[in-house]
Amino acid sequence: MEYIVNTLDNLIHQTAFMNLTWGNYLMIAVACVFLYLAIAKDFEPLLLVGIAFGMLLVNIYPDIIAAPTATSNGGLLYYFFQLDEWAILPSLIFMGVGAMTDFGPLIANPSSFLLGAAAQFGIFAAYFGAIAMGFNGKAAAAISIIGGADGPTSIFLASKLGQTDLMGPIAVAAYSYMSLVPIIQPPIMKLITSEKDRRIKMKQLRPVSKLERILFPIVVTIIVCMILPTTAPLVGMLMLGNLFRECGVVRQLQETASNALMYIVVILLSTSVGATTSAEAFLNVTTLKIVALGLIAFAFGTAAGAVFGQLMKIATHGKVNPLIGSAGVSAVPMAARVSQKVGAEADPTNFLLMHAMGPNVAGVIGTAVVAGVFMAVFGIV
Repeated sequence: MEYIVNTLDNLIHQTAFMNLTWGNYLMIAVACVFLYLAIAKDFEPLLLVGIAFGMLLVNIYPDIIAAPTATSNGGLLYYFFQLDEWAILPSLIFMGVGAMTDFGPLIANPSSFLLGAAAQFGIFAAYFGAIAMGFNGKAAAAISIIGGADGPTSIFLASKLGQTDLMGPIAVAAYSYMSLVPIIQPPIMKLITSEKDRRIKMKQLRPVSKLERILFPIVVTIIVCMILPTTAPLVGMLMLGNLFRECGVVRQLQETASNALMYIVVILLSTSVGATTSAEAFLNVTTLKIVALGLIAFAFGTAAGAVFGQLMKIATHGKVNPLIGSAGVSAVPMAARVSQKVGAEADPTNFLLMHAMGPNVAGVIGTAVVAGVFMAVFGIV
């Protein structure tokens, strides 16, 4: 009888119920909310399902991301996360994005680069905000990239600047805001634009030749990487993926990069990022500051893009719909879809998606360039 009692006692004490804190239960509840948003509301489920499930797993079984020791091989998701720290997964994500994305709208309307650049204002606002909150320069730079709504670049820069202790909160904040673009952006866009602005119809973009499409990734790679060589892993992979898409002679590589490889990398990256959100690591003042700064940065970036869109509307005598400026953040193609949706609410016949894709692609390039600038400032080679 004593053996049975001891066995049952051991089993009970091995359950998660006996080892979880209130913080773990809170994070499990947050994970369930994220799963609801991803599955029921369709808020970027490709990212949010993995992040939320990783969050769920680590708060039930923290050792799933434990580092290896002399007596243990480490947790499964620890090895996934190492690929984040080594900047492998972010670079592969960029290759997939390049293979999936049509750069034609940006080539047809080069002024979109200005809107993409304007949206980077949020990054610098967050940088100085982080400095004011007591973060050192490198930590502030890593945190500020959240303003570009670009998860891979956030992870890449945090790794390069040696901010691995902040990488989990930074990555979760960046990917969460990417997923919540349809919630966060519309109120800001409507605040800055009038109903009349949102109804502006833009003329059809000019056709882009195949030669232009092939030359664009090559020329951008040469120019950007010659000026900021440290951006080569991101910009280079983005442009390589797009060259796969546009050159027409490596269709199998384009299909692999944009489908199978992309989805494999998303699974590894999203679950490992979610697994950094254990209650012990996530529920602290520093993390709350990072989340708040990320939201401020993203809001400022969206607003700056829309304001610059207003300036372009004035400069072109009403030919530019300012809504496309908010797509200058790096969340591609989500931000462009939001511009389309908000414009269609004002006028169902208005089609802004392709016009918004120009600033959206420019935002991806712009955020990578800003990351390169920060690496240059802090002497990272």
